[in-house]
Amino acid sequence: MTPYEMALAGYAALCVATVVPLLFVTAPYGRHARSGWGPAIPEKLGWVVMESPAVLFFAYVFSQGANASQTVPLVLFGMWQLHYIRRTFIYPFSIRSKGKTMPLLIAGLAFVYNFFNAYINAHWIGHLGDYPTEWLYGATFWIGLCVFAAGMVVNIHSDAVLRGLRAPGETGYKIPYGGMYRWISAPNYFGELVQWFGWAIMTWSLGGLAFAVYTAANLAPRAIAHHRWYRETFDDYPSERRALLPYLW
Repeated sequence: MTPYEMALAGYAALCVATVVPLLFVTAPYGRHARSGWGPAIPEKLGWVVMESPAVLFFAYVFSQGANASQTVPLVLFGMWQLHYIRRTFIYPFSIRSKGKTMPLLIAGLAFVYNFFNAYINAHWIGHLGDYPTEWLYGATFWIGLCVFAAGMVVNIHSDAVLRGLRAPGETGYKIPYGGMYRWISAPNYFGELVQWFGWAIMTWSLGGLAFAVYTAANLAPRAIAHHRWYRETFDDYPSERRALLPYLW
C-alpha cells in the first residue's frame, strides 16, 4: 500500500471518528458557542487560520506535482481555489460577528484537517490523476462542474441571506427566509455538500469522494443541531422545514 493509499484509508476512519461524536456534542462555535473549551481567539481570525491550509498548502502541493502545468489540472486547481479563497479571506470578514470568539481547539483541529485534505486532493490532481485535455469535453467533467457550481451558488446565496438578517451592530439571531430556507434550516451546508460531491464527480477521484463524505459527516450533525436550535428558540419557526434535505430530513 502506497502512502497515498494509506492516507485514503485513514480518511475513511476519520469520517467515522468525526460523525459519531458530533451526533452527541455540537462543536462550540457560532450560535452554539459556549464556555469550557479552553482558550479562545476572535472568530474571524479563527476562520482564516483554520481554512488557510486549503489555499496555501494546497497550492504548494499542487505546484510540486508532475502534472501541475497541464490544462485540466490547472482548471481543477482554479475551481478549488475559487471556493477556498472566498472561504478563507472574504467570508470571515463579511459575517457580522463582533465580539464573538472560537475555541482555539476547534480552529486547531480544523487547521490540521484542512492540511490533510489539501494534500489528498492536491496531490491527486497535480501528480497522480490522469487528465488529458479531452477530459474537459467529457460528460463526467461537465456533470461534476454543473453540480459544483449549483452547490456554490446555493452556499453563497444562503450565506448572504443570513448576513442580511442583521443590521450593522446587531448580534442576535432571526428566522431566515428566502432561497432554500423555504425548505431546510441549513441550505448553506446543503450547498457545500452538493459542491463537494460535484468536485468528486468532476475529478472522478477517491480523494474527492472521501472529501465529500467527510463533509457530510461533519455538516449533517451540525445541520441537525441548527434545526433543533431554531425550533427551540422560535415558537413560530416554520414547521414544514427539514434540517438538511428538502421534504426528507
